[in-house]
Amino acid sequence: MQRDIVQRPGIPAGRADARPAAHTSLPGNLLAPSAARRFVRAALGEWTGLGLPAAVGFSERVAEDAEVVVSELVTNAVVHAGTSVEVLARLEEATEDEVAALVLEVSDHHPARAVRSDRPETGSAAEAAEGVGLIGPDEPAEYGRGLQLVGTLSERWGITYRTGLKTVWARLPVDDWNPFPEPAAEPEFQQGLRAAELLAPTARRALRDDADWAGRGALSFLAEASDLLAGQLDEDIVAALSGQLLVPRLADWCAIWLEPENGGPSAVPRLASVWHRDEAETGQLRTVLEQAPIRLPERVGTGPVSMPWPGGEEEGAEAEERAASALAYRITSGGRTLGAVLLGREGLARVPDEVTALIEDFVRRVGLAVGAARAYTRQATISRILQRALLPGKVADIPGVSSSLVYEPSDDGVVGGDFYDIFPCPGDRWCFVLGDVQGSGPEAAVVTGLARPWLRLLAREGFGVGEVLDRLNRLLLDDAMEAAEAAALMVAAAGGQQTADTGQSRFLSLLYGELVPLPGGGVRCTLASAGHPLPLLLRPDGEVRPAAEPQILLGIFDDVAYESESFELAPGDSLLCVTDGVTERRCGPLMFDDGDGLAQALAACTGLSADGIADRIKRAVHEFAERPPDDDLALLVLQAG
Repeated sequence: MQRDIVQRPGIPAGRADARPAAHTSLPGNLLAPSAARRFVRAALGEWTGLGLPAAVGFSERVAEDAEVVVSELVTNAVVHAGTSVEVLARLEEATEDEVAALVLEVSDHHPARAVRSDRPETGSAAEAAEGVGLIGPDEPAEYGRGLQLVGTLSERWGITYRTGLKTVWARLPVDDWNPFPEPAAEPEFQQGLRAAELLAPTARRALRDDADWAGRGALSFLAEASDLLAGQLDEDIVAALSGQLLVPRLADWCAIWLEPENGGPSAVPRLASVWHRDEAETGQLRTVLEQAPIRLPERVGTGPVSMPWPGGEEEGAEAEERAASALAYRITSGGRTLGAVLLGREGLARVPDEVTALIEDFVRRVGLAVGAARAYTRQATISRILQRALLPGKVADIPGVSSSLVYEPSDDGVVGGDFYDIFPCPGDRWCFVLGDVQGSGPEAAVVTGLARPWLRLLAREGFGVGEVLDRLNRLLLDDAMEAAEAAALMVAAAGGQQTADTGQSRFLSLLYGELVPLPGGGVRCTLASAGHPLPLLLRPDGEVRPAAEPQILLGIFDDVAYESESFELAPGDSLLCVTDGVTERRCGPLMFDDGDGLAQALAACTGLSADGIADRIKRAVHEFAERPPDDDLALLVLQAG
């Protein structure tokens, strides 16, 4: 995240009437709201440290309100515009007419709205409280609450339309002018619930005050809960976190059922999580609830449904005597029912409306998180199945040559484009392949699924290395491209996302070679590289040199004649073959192979076995940057014995 601190033109830095502004650009994804909150909090802290007069008025309340406002505005921009987001925080000093204020501006680049004049559409806090002008005629009521919150917390807000840019702004007064503010003595909910507080052990009890949920505590709770749930890729973790978030803040106990993904009407919901404020009661509650799974009909909607107290008629009557309430909510996502949430409150015959509405908003976020987790699981499962089908179950052992193979697909849930193979051929030959299809996903899987069996067929027909590449190139320009395009169209028709380059050629970089054992030891190696990182030959004395010449990628031109090179791989010599997941591994602006980095790493492997070389290079690639690799990583080491 980049933050720019700028001064207004014509005002020298450091003067009392300077108007500092902090600006940042955020990507249009689910991480943007939390990043915007951190950005605003950092800007306020920086201005306070500079001793600006208006910054003296910053209180914890102002900071919390600013975080809630910017979070709602950024969330709205990300969800409805889907573009990158510009965030501007500006501090305005007090004047004769107005008090000092913090102005927040969130801009998106969605072009759908007609261009209007620079005169903003304004709204007041009173209008916001009444819902005036905040929800369009075609907008469902539940989607207008974000701007209602903005209108309630700000002095005034508005929308400015410009060509290709829509800016929503809000002005928050800085009205606490005590230069030495005392520590906040507000209740916990009004101080804002952070992630650590949300997941605090149940031993940390707070007096439940339902009136607080109509204020900033509820907003902070929903904002932080969204961050926690949105980052989970396992539906069971989502269910467990949801229970911890609800108990004991909004309920004394809760249970979450999840419907089987493809179970049908007759399938029984699964009790995924049970949480009780008294941990000793959790087991007994689970036993009772497992006997009566909950499945709410779709006609009840997503609002609260009164339910009998768990445990049968006797316990239900006892619950009624001691004033207790049980409510159920349907978990939905994309119009589909994913499960149900059941929760109980003791000491209340009726749960307040503001609490039931808050729980409904929370359950809606649970549904989105469960839906996202299931979509990721489906995609990851399909990718694993495809990946296993596209790679050989076993690679051949080459007489007189020890080999070591490392293959690590990227952990993005999408089938990768890297593939490998080692197989025997007639005439006492062994062939090896290391390839990389441009892109990933179903189109890349189609090309990989065609290229590997074609290579085996051509090699076993007796074609030389260069001839195999010539014929494979022509095949890729015909059948593979049509199949890849058809796969992309099928994915799009099924509701998936079509990649930006769908319909264009799928290029293939390939390193292909064959080995023939020599009578006196060692092997004769013939290979060719088509747009692939060049293989490196390591001699026992530490010399490293490229073992092939670069040639054009496969699948671009049909009039290419590929050339092969032959050399002897003597005993002790090692051949290293890699994909661009190794050479293009990034650490900031640098790549692993900059300045012959791969050759230097290989030279340091002198004297190691094939397994030792593969392990050393793999560790060097991983240690090159703090973040894990974001591309498939494949490398093959062949060492003559």
